[in-house]
Amino acid sequence: MNPELKVAVLMGGIGSERQVSLRSGANIASALRQGATDVIACDITPDDLGILDDESIDVFFLGLHGRFGEDGRIQEILEQKNLAYTGSDSRASRLAFDKTAGKSAFRNAGVNVACDVTVTAETDLADLAERLTKVGEKFVVKPIRQGSSVGVTIVEGPQKAAQTARECFGRYGDCMVERFIEGREITVGIVNGRALPIIEIRSRTPFYDYHAKYLDDATEYLFGTVDDPDVVARVQAAAVVCFNSLGCRHLGRVDMMLTDDNVEYVLEINTLPGFTSHSLLPMAAARAGMNANQLCMEIIHAALEDFRKH
Repeated sequence: MNPELKVAVLMGGIGSERQVSLRSGANIASALRQGATDVIACDITPDDLGILDDESIDVFFLGLHGRFGEDGRIQEILEQKNLAYTGSDSRASRLAFDKTAGKSAFRNAGVNVACDVTVTAETDLADLAERLTKVGEKFVVKPIRQGSSVGVTIVEGPQKAAQTARECFGRYGDCMVERFIEGREITVGIVNGRALPIIEIRSRTPFYDYHAKYLDDATEYLFGTVDDPDVVARVQAAAVVCFNSLGCRHLGRVDMMLTDDNVEYVLEINTLPGFTSHSLLPMAAARAGMNANQLCMEIIHAALEDFRKH
């Protein structure tokens, strides 16, 4: 056991991705124990944060996803308590969790993003279909503040997209209707500002949804399918630009579509990628030569270094 470092892994939470978070947290704790680190795994909620008062903890490793994980709320609490933790700070987390704010930052940074229409309480739904005719013919409807593809639907035609957007808004609140980008689904993991190898995702479902991400063993994760060195460099550079444009730190994953003519479109960034058996950041890190323990320890050392500078 390493007596010099004690880590609390925070997992569970209250969002729709709670079960995923529990698996991520368990894997993070297991990876850290492989290196003989003193680890406490904690299933937390907003009403049960007693572990944050444990003064023996050196750093909190966030294995949380979705609400009260990636939306900046737990990060703000940790900052108020002046505690060291992994992942992006509260501001960057809030921006990334809000797909509209994230896309705006990416667009301003010169990165390609799909055209979209945002639906809020102020939106006039009566003319939504007409507005969407100027966006495209095939659409992705998604909640603005959810993760793991929760609530995401692909539809054909402006009328169907408008109807689906109304339903999405009724269930999840603010949503986005985005032009569907035909092409390959790819993702780029980032560790401390470094882009990891590109993964192409081939799922049996129409897109990489919750089932394909966490439950379907038939989903394929492929390396080397993007083989043009110039395209690889450009895609990885775009991922790092997105990461930096929001002020992210330590770890992240940027999801994109790559068209048949090799134009990349950024969809979103995940500031606390999963660590489950199906998760992409650990896969990409392994491809780059880092095992799970090395990956977690590099993230922890970066978090502690940032905390000391603060």
